[in-house]
Amino acid sequence: METMTFLSATVLLLLIIDPFGNLVTINALLREIPTRERQRLILRECLIAFAILSLFLFAGNALLGLLGLRAPTLSISGGIVLFLIALGMVFPSRERSLASVDGKPLIVPIATPLIAGPSTLAMLLLMATREPDALGRWFGALASSVGISTLVLWLSPRFYEKLGRPVTSAIERLVGMLLIMVSVQMFLDGVGEYL
Repeated sequence: METMTFLSATVLLLLIIDPFGNLVTINALLREIPTRERQRLILRECLIAFAILSLFLFAGNALLGLLGLRAPTLSISGGIVLFLIALGMVFPSRERSLASVDGKPLIVPIATPLIAGPSTLAMLLLMATREPDALGRWFGALASSVGISTLVLWLSPRFYEKLGRPVTSAIERLVGMLLIMVSVQMFLDGVGEYL
């Protein structure tokens, strides 16, 4: 961690945020919303995620300490939320329970845990703890990685539409199964770290 540069931190955060992995999930969650509105929602959620990640970079350790929470809590709670979302993707007849305004997702599940997920939050906490003098560098790397992720996700609805409904339904269920496995792993990692 001591030799991490701006570029390596940017690439690492970009890989953890994983915009290419998230674009199918996000577009599946927003499939009933027209493309232009979907792009506006994606932009808003990315800005909210950036605010959450920035808060954790600068005040995460103090915030967790103030609330009496430990780092594994992020992984366990994120795993539970992601598991519930993934169930709705695998079994589309299940009613999706999303925090929303006018039926549109707000903060959960797109801004967090899909973009500002437990892994990204934990990495930012680690970076800030190991090299507190480099917070400016970490913030620049965070801004760059979220900027690239936002661009990828903002462009994604047009590509997603061209795939067609049968293909996107199949992809959605496959991604749902993968997310169930990821959520269980997140939960088990959190429990393992806690124990």
